[in-house]
Amino acid sequence: MNKAIMAALVLTASCAGLSVASAQDKPESKPDKLKVGFVYVGPVGDFGWSYQHDQARQAIVKEFGDKVETTYLEKVSEGPDGERSIEQLARAGNKLIFVTSFGYMDSVIKVAKKYPDVKFEHATGYKREPNVSTYAGRFYEGRTIQGTIAAKISKKGVLGYIGSFPVPEVISGINATILAAQKINPNIKVKIVWVNSWFNPGKEADAAKALIDQGADVIMQHTDSAAAVQIANERGIHAFGQDSDMIKFGPKAQLTAIINNWTPYYVSRVKAVMDGNWASQDVWEGLKDKMIQMAPYTNMPDDVKKLAADTEAGIAAGTIKPFACPILDQEGKEVECKGGDQLDDGQIRGMNFYVKGIDDKIPGK
Repeated sequence: MNKAIMAALVLTASCAGLSVASAQDKPESKPDKLKVGFVYVGPVGDFGWSYQHDQARQAIVKEFGDKVETTYLEKVSEGPDGERSIEQLARAGNKLIFVTSFGYMDSVIKVAKKYPDVKFEHATGYKREPNVSTYAGRFYEGRTIQGTIAAKISKKGVLGYIGSFPVPEVISGINATILAAQKINPNIKVKIVWVNSWFNPGKEADAAKALIDQGADVIMQHTDSAAAVQIANERGIHAFGQDSDMIKFGPKAQLTAIINNWTPYYVSRVKAVMDGNWASQDVWEGLKDKMIQMAPYTNMPDDVKKLAADTEAGIAAGTIKPFACPILDQEGKEVECKGGDQLDDGQIRGMNFYVKGIDDKIPGK
């Protein structure tokens, strides 16, 4: 081997060794923090829907500390504002974005296609992509308990229901309520007022007053503020809280409330991103999984408390089925039973009809 070749090999070996050493000395590049964004349809101070999502955001911070950085945008309208807000968070470097209202659905899908390296979680939607998951609670299970209580408590046999938008989630809640109530009082009535908003305390209060003036003595709502509970308390009737325990707004009125418990799910999804095993999925959990919980049963006799607790336990155990067949629609026609002895999940999640006994029409139908 001549000197020139020897020199070249030594140089090559030296360079190789230098290269390996450099790779070993340089730490693997990782982002310092996982940036997690949230889009809320209402204010975090609504003490309802957005409030509960923000409680879960705070739980993430508590769980992961300085490993995460969270940002939230509140009072974001569905539609163009929603799309701009979601993209704003993606551009800001958030790698996991929770989008928390049904009406953001098309916006989420559109933005997700532009940012394939960002993971999206959409509450109550049904459209998914490889980087978009969906999740929701089985709120109708809580409605079954409320319908049972309401039928026992109501002296006039008239329930008042404040609806936000006539989407399947809300329709299934109304149907679950009246089906449960009819088991106690077959002649019970429900009056419905639509406010066409998720969060509008003024409209919700007006709706509650209108329903009370029409004879309702138990008020329930599928809107996000505590206005209905406050009005019920002022007018001396009963009501149910929504999304969170609203007892402080109606200490003499609230019978119970459906509490949305997002924390376990949110923590698990952040951890999945950190661990590198996040995958698109659809999750729909209820009382059994504690994604929804019931506030304490108050302002009712002990026998009604026991009935409520037994109903809650029965639903969690699967022995009480809110949409057990046969179910008749408004015209008395039996609804196809695709779930064996109950409506299947697809029928509940896509519900667009009223059951027999509801003397009203779904807006737009």
